Amino acid sequence: MTVYLHEEDLPEGVLAPGPIAVDTETMGLVTPRDRLCLVQISDGQGDEHLVRFRPDSSYNAPNLCAVLADPSREKYYHFARFDLAAIQYYLGVMAAPVFCTKIASKLTRTYTDRHGLKNLVSELLGKDISKQQQSSDWGAPELSDAQRDYAASDVRFLHEMVAIFRTRLEREHRTGLAQACFDFLPARALLDLEGWGDKDIFSHEA
Repeated sequence: MTVYLHEEDLPEGVLAPGPIAVDTETMGLVTPRDRLCLVQISDGQGDEHLVRFRPDSSYNAPNLCAVLADPSREKYYHFARFDLAAIQYYLGVMAAPVFCTKIASKLTRTYTDRHGLKNLVSELLGKDISKQQQSSDWGAPELSDAQRDYAASDVRFLHEMVAIFRTRLEREHRTGLAQACFDFLPARALLDLEGWGDKDIFSHEA
């Protein structure tokens, strides 16, 4: 298992065919204000690739964008709504189709309100991940080893968890409902970018 750090773009041909796990690190939670610093990708074969962007980046990353925009590759996320918006805003591509483990967790683990990645990795896989670097400075000139490992861990376990959640969704007869939610996520991300992030447009209330 190796964590590779790349600058400004993903090298061509480093990923195996098939679905990929994707995550992002930004300077904060307000997408237009808080720039995209890192995109993490794993093909589930044991390595993780981190693509870092400078403060003055033009976000011209043709190899990365081609992978993210490829409609034949399913993308696995934990809280896809945020990552889709960040990727769309800075890289100009909608990184779909989607499987979101947070949504799958909420649809199947109705016995708990703990749906964070750390909780899922612990319960489903019996492993522990550190979240100490979650709020660290992702725009720093150099990323520490701890930051790199944290970023990589965000995509390291998604392939395994997706397989488990597919089984649970089928068991609970919620596969179709989950898929409908996943299919809507690109539109949800665009609504966030257009200013409807805190509005429920499906609500009867004004």
